[in-house]
Amino acid sequence: MAKPPRPLIAGNWKMNGLSASLNEARLLAGMLKGVKLVCEVMICPPATLIGPVRKLVKSAKIKVGGQDCHQKESGAHTGDISAEMLKDAGASAVIVGHSERRADHGETDAVVRAKARAAMRAGIVAIICVGETLEQRKAGQTLAVVSAQLQGSVPEGATAAGVVVAYEPVWAIGTGLTPTAAEVGDVHAHIRRELGKLMGKPEARKTRILYGGSVKPGNAAELMAVPDVNGALVGGASLKAADFIGIIKAYS
Repeated sequence: MAKPPRPLIAGNWKMNGLSASLNEARLLAGMLKGVKLVCEVMICPPATLIGPVRKLVKSAKIKVGGQDCHQKESGAHTGDISAEMLKDAGASAVIVGHSERRADHGETDAVVRAKARAAMRAGIVAIICVGETLEQRKAGQTLAVVSAQLQGSVPEGATAAGVVVAYEPVWAIGTGLTPTAAEVGDVHAHIRRELGKLMGKPEARKTRILYGGSVKPGNAAELMAVPDVNGALVGGASLKAADFIGIIKAYS
């Protein structure tokens, strides 16, 4: 049996963080410096803090990612940031297709795919988010919705080295609600099968599939032990080093 991919615990700070928040990154780096990590750790702060966070956490081997990027490398796109700019600032990955981007900015699967392709072009990892709403889950549409999002969002030529998939049920994000471990396992196994169709089974087996949606220190160990769960995309709990380290310890 193939060795499972190295887990990834990524913290999405969302639209939170001023210069004072750098202290949390500093604290986390101090906690992890010199520690041999089983999992890979990443912080995705606002774009304004990517450079400063990168400087603070580099010695602790914590990686930094962006929260979004534009499809194009450069041009007349006021207010947007390209994948190349993120890489230049020190990011090694970027979140694309988060449900908040899909809902707040009307991003379609085609837009998400273009952004993932841009990340691949720039040489950074695309963390592609998928997930169903509460209404879709109640209607029994979870697997169909996730399949459609994957088929529309994962670019041709995607590899395990360049793409991570994050399953984030929309109804669980920031609500304190989480699916059962069995429900998470069912969706992650389905995602793995779908990736096999899109990327080929060898690449699919190596691709990391993260769970996101109210992951906390108290439930991290149970969720991270689920088959086909290769880490977490963490929201609110990543804003405080003490909470985030509690999730990272699920792999200690």
